Amino acid sequence: MTSGRSFYITTPIYYPSDVPHIGHGYTTVAVDTLARWHRQAGDDTWMLTGTDEHGQKMMRAASANGATPQEWVDKLVSESWFPLLETLDVANDDFIRTTQPRHEERVKQFVQAIYDRGYIYAGEFEALYCVGCEEFKTESEIVDGEGPFEGLKVCAIHSKPLELLQEKNYFFKLSEFQDRLLELYSSVPDFIRPESARNEVVSFVKNGLKDLSISRSTFDWGITVPWDESHVIYVWVDALLNYATAVGYGSDLEEFARRWPAYHVVGKDILRFHAVIWPAMLMAAGVEVPRGVFAHGWLLVGGEKMSKSKLTGIAPSEITDVFGSDAYRFYFLSAIAFGQDGSFSWEDLSARYQAELANGFGNLASRTTAMIDRYFEGIVPPASDYSEVDLGIQKTVQDAAAAADAAIERFRIDEAIASIWTIVDALNLYITENEPWALAKDEAQRERLGTVLYTAAEGLRALAVLLSPVTPIATEKLWVALGAADTLGRLEDQPIREAGRWGILPAGAVVNALAPLFPRVEQTV
Repeated sequence: MTSGRSFYITTPIYYPSDVPHIGHGYTTVAVDTLARWHRQAGDDTWMLTGTDEHGQKMMRAASANGATPQEWVDKLVSESWFPLLETLDVANDDFIRTTQPRHEERVKQFVQAIYDRGYIYAGEFEALYCVGCEEFKTESEIVDGEGPFEGLKVCAIHSKPLELLQEKNYFFKLSEFQDRLLELYSSVPDFIRPESARNEVVSFVKNGLKDLSISRSTFDWGITVPWDESHVIYVWVDALLNYATAVGYGSDLEEFARRWPAYHVVGKDILRFHAVIWPAMLMAAGVEVPRGVFAHGWLLVGGEKMSKSKLTGIAPSEITDVFGSDAYRFYFLSAIAFGQDGSFSWEDLSARYQAELANGFGNLASRTTAMIDRYFEGIVPPASDYSEVDLGIQKTVQDAAAAADAAIERFRIDEAIASIWTIVDALNLYITENEPWALAKDEAQRERLGTVLYTAAEGLRALAVLLSPVTPIATEKLWVALGAADTLGRLEDQPIREAGRWGILPAGAVVNALAPLFPRVEQTV
């Protein structure tokens, strides 16, 4: 069943010059969770991720490893980037590579279109360039080098020396779109989120925009400019267009009309490309701008942004091999306010895993199914008259489901999980206070025991649905253990916006044995 509402969401396409670290995984599982939620809500959902494979940085990395650029990116994507999706249980709908013909031909069409509309001209350019960012740097993004780079100008992000480039290039008339962009930000206040990101972009654009060099002639690893094959298209222009080319721009008008426009989730360091250059390019081509851009913060390790060069890069598998993919997804999406920087530590991950997943959610599921098995021969009992405390649980479930959906609409996954977790805490307290093990000793309390255990089971049913976008493996196990798979069908088919409605799990469902959803992790990390 579809709501008819299109929800197209993208990760940034990742530059595969190195192996993925947990920062890449953070962005990917966030977008996957949002897509899973909307897909389960009946929205016409499409999730895109992929790799950005052109540019000078990639060419140099390939040369350093004794390979052609295509050989090098093929190896990286197949050995590192495709496996990342499996490691983190990501259910993307498409994976685009910018070296694919479907992308390259459509990029040429787009660039030709804005050239024909008069927004591109030839000119000369000299500026300091960061190969790591694949970007010319403004004064505010340049700092003085230290240590071995003392006396040099370095990139504020990469702390590596900048290169002075002087080229004859083609330029995009970005400066002509200053007023139109400011009008966009004003008329669509949530086009850029969170508010701190919006304020940064508005201030940047108000200070004036310079035209953008959109071609390079000093290397050839890229898509050639259609009217001048001695130039290749600037890698960022090439990369940004993936969001449109992947859903049919220039080839499948029906598919493009169905999917576009998109929501983009990006790290804050590439916000300006997505919130300034990208909508201006689309305006120039006469194409609708994106629905919105959400900039999340950085993952910090030891107080620094994730970086392989600084040895702060941690592979996602280092975490999933110990704690599992569900724990990875839950931890990063709940422990960090989405949109702000967040610090990672093994100690915090381990503590939250034990307290919230193993002892909180996992133990609740295990003891509820075990008591139904012990006291009702594995059959979910019917509820009798609900007391005030039982109705309180029902309200908690209803309120949490509504609050979580509202938080997802704001892209605040952390707030959604916090709302859902009120059900976990309420049910654990409910069981402790109602003592079903004591009720089971008194035959006169048989109906009350049935009501308590039905309430716990139905609360778990709601939790399975609501948490399935975040922890798909554990919730599937719980769904089967509750007998819901046999009585209600597949978990992914349950309408998530109806999860808070009470009485969906039928009495008489047969519970199954449930191994610990989050086994205790004994090893020291």
